[in-house]
Amino acid sequence: MTVSHYYLPASVPEALGLLGAHGPELLVIAGGTVAMPLINEGISLPVRVMGLRRAGLDGIERTGDELRIGATATLTGLLALDAIPMLREAAARVAGWSVRNMATVGGNLFTPPPGGDVATALLALGARAVVTGPAGDREVPLAGFWTGFMTNDLASDELLTGIVVPLEPGRATCVKFGRKQANTPAVVTVAVHLAMDEDGETVRTARIALGAAGPHPVRMARAEAALAGTRLEPAAIAESAAAAAADCEPFTDAVASEWYRRRMVAVFVGRALTVLAQPASPASGRGA
Repeated sequence: MTVSHYYLPASVPEALGLLGAHGPELLVIAGGTVAMPLINEGISLPVRVMGLRRAGLDGIERTGDELRIGATATLTGLLALDAIPMLREAAARVAGWSVRNMATVGGNLFTPPPGGDVATALLALGARAVVTGPAGDREVPLAGFWTGFMTNDLASDELLTGIVVPLEPGRATCVKFGRKQANTPAVVTVAVHLAMDEDGETVRTARIALGAAGPHPVRMARAEAALAGTRLEPAAIAESAAAAAADCEPFTDAVASEWYRRRMVAVFVGRALTVLAQPASPASGRGA
C-alpha cells in the first residue's frame, strides 16, 4: 500500500481546493470499486487519494423535465427510480448487491469496458455530464465526454459532480449479454432510446449506444439513421443491426473475442429493436 494521505472533503469547494493544491498526483475516487482493487494488488500506486463520499454529491432530484443525479449517488439508489425504467434496469445488471451499494453513477463513467453498463444507458438517454472547476459548472454531452480509452474531457482542475438526464417521451430498452445470468461482465451491452412521431409508430429519431464494443460507450450513427422514418419493420431493424456491427470497435479479452463481440452486437441490437417494435412498449421507457 503506497497511500500516505487520504482526504475526505465535506464540500465541492473543499474538494476543488485539494485538487488544485495537489494536482494530477491526487487520485479521486468515489465508491472505489475499480480503484481499490488496483491499489490493493499493487497495480496502481497513488500516494494521495481523495474520496468524494462526503462532498454532498449523492442526491437524485427531478427538476421539471430533467433528472439530476449526483456523481456519488450509488447504483443501488437507481433501483428505486421509477422515472427512467431503462436506467433502473441497467443498474440492476451491474455486479452484485455489495458492489452496487458502493459503486457510484459518476464512477461508472470512468469504468473501462467491459464495464460501464449504466454509462451506456445514460449515453442512449442523451445525458449530460456536469463538470465543476474553479470557473464554475459546465455541461458536456456524454457523447463528447469520452475522448479515448480511459481519457475524457475533464481538465486537471475539474471534477465530475453530476449527470443530467432529460426525461424524454419515447421507447427505450437496455439489453446486457454476458456469459452467465447475473453478476457478469458484458460481452455487449445495448441501450436504445427512440423518439416517436405523433402517430406513436414511426421513429422520428433514435439513439443507440453500445458498451463493451469500443474504447468506451459509443453511439452508432449509421444504425440510428437507418431507423429514422421507419415503423421498425424487420428490414429496418436488420439494416440498423448490420450497421452497428460494422461500425463498432470491439476488442478481445478474457470474456470474449473481437469476432464474437461483433457478431453479438448484430444479434442484440436486433433483439432490442424487436422488443421496441411491439405495440406494448410503454412511452416512458422499458428495460428488456
